[in-house]
Amino acid sequence: MHPFEPFPHFVDDYLSFLHEAHPSLAALDGVHLHDDLLEDLGRSAVDAHVRALAGFSRRLHQIDGQLLPPVEQVEHRIVGSNVEARMFELEQVRTWERNPQIYADLIGTSLAGQALFAFAPEAERARRVVSKLRQVPRLVQAARDNVKEAPGIYVKAALEAWRGTLRFLEVDLPRAFTSLDDLHILGDLADTSTEAATAIRGYVEYLETDLAPRAKASFRLGREKFEQKLRLDEGITLNADRIMSIALRELGRVQEEFSEVAAKVGPGDPVEVWRSTKSNHPEAGQLVASARAQLTELLEFVERNAIVSVPGGEPVVVGHTPDFFRWTMASLWAPGPLESKPSRAYYYLTDVDKSWTPERQREHLRDFNLPTLWNISMHEVYPGHLLHAQHLRRVDSKVRKSSFFAPASFTEGWAHYAEQLMVEAGFRRSEPAIRLGQLAEALVRLARVVVGIRLHCEDLSVEQGMRFFRDEAYLEEATARREAERGTFDPTYLVYSVGKLMLLKLRSDYKERHAGRFSLRSFHDALLAQGTAPFWAHRQLLLGDTADAVLD
Repeated sequence: MHPFEPFPHFVDDYLSFLHEAHPSLAALDGVHLHDDLLEDLGRSAVDAHVRALAGFSRRLHQIDGQLLPPVEQVEHRIVGSNVEARMFELEQVRTWERNPQIYADLIGTSLAGQALFAFAPEAERARRVVSKLRQVPRLVQAARDNVKEAPGIYVKAALEAWRGTLRFLEVDLPRAFTSLDDLHILGDLADTSTEAATAIRGYVEYLETDLAPRAKASFRLGREKFEQKLRLDEGITLNADRIMSIALRELGRVQEEFSEVAAKVGPGDPVEVWRSTKSNHPEAGQLVASARAQLTELLEFVERNAIVSVPGGEPVVVGHTPDFFRWTMASLWAPGPLESKPSRAYYYLTDVDKSWTPERQREHLRDFNLPTLWNISMHEVYPGHLLHAQHLRRVDSKVRKSSFFAPASFTEGWAHYAEQLMVEAGFRRSEPAIRLGQLAEALVRLARVVVGIRLHCEDLSVEQGMRFFRDEAYLEEATARREAERGTFDPTYLVYSVGKLMLLKLRSDYKERHAGRFSLRSFHDALLAQGTAPFWAHRQLLLGDTADAVLD
């Protein structure tokens, strides 16, 4: 490759490769050239992927970043870290060899993307689903071939994910194409669904009877890999000990504020006040209706108080979480930033399962108490993920627009910051329970920092992690256990709190720089106009600050 390859040409070529190698994620990004494909995670495909990434790395290093315009210099570094992060994941972390859950998630996400979003006529999307279903047995075989050893907790989570994917195939997917009247396509859908379900059932049986009894591998990344993953994925160069000390400091500060606010809600022990507050929740089956009403009020508040500009777009649909994704409490599925035209977003909430015991149903609903639900709606929709996605459509940089380069510390950091932002701006100021709910969510995210680091850099057990969430973040035991278990297969879920703290520091420095001319809306609009990037890049673009990530 010529040493003076234009950087934009390289970006186009690299993105084209990523879109073809990751067709399900490409569809969520808004690129539909490969919508008939399912990812290939066979060993030969993984090896070919690594070789391709090595080639891109060599090409990028031949482009002298110092000779590029200032913005492209920033993007050169972002792309370089992205290539390195993908190689590190495939060669060192090797999730494809350790966690059978990722294969189920790929199938579910890939099929759901086609079923949910009307970015093509129904018949065309149904044909794409048929094509993907034909490739499911190949992906299932790849999981069987690749994952020879796994941590027990991974197998447990994988079984839940695979069973959810199976329910999606058998129950949800047929409903997605009920208005289709092409008998040929419907017949192909039925046949390929049956073949895919048969392959999945066989793999579920294999997980239960073969892999699970001998699942003795460790889930821990170890300190070196953990810190390297943070550096490459998020641009965070602070070591784990420094991040931990900041999180523990913040945890103590938020717990103290939690106690002060709890005293305004009611008398007695703060944790008992919170537990009493959690009894105020929607009834089973009413979560969706409650959240739908919240969104109207939140949007009005954002606009009335000039918190951030609202670009607008198609209305958001509030609905029940599909079965394959029920391990999440709530989620937002927004149209990809590269979509040629806007389409609807979906805000999903996980209501109780009627097959659960009455006690588990009560615990689940208590975690969806109204103060918490307000904060979830702020996080996922206004002014969180959905508003961010609407702004992202306006960004003219492919690197800072495509989700393939998006660090979770910014996307989740913005959404977590949005919760605190709304309360600070005076949302329902006369109801301290709303503030208490926001602080409770902050405690959970800070506990994730501590538990995530200790799970992967020290010798914390899942049981000890559960107790930390229960005792320090005041979660019900079942929810605390789910949080601790998630930390084993989502090691950097500390990005929520770390991202929020970095954003608050950036806001403080921006305000100081623009003394007398600062407003929340001007800052938020300037920040979101830069697109999605690591915080070191935002600091450089907004402040001219060339230092790495600043947290405190």
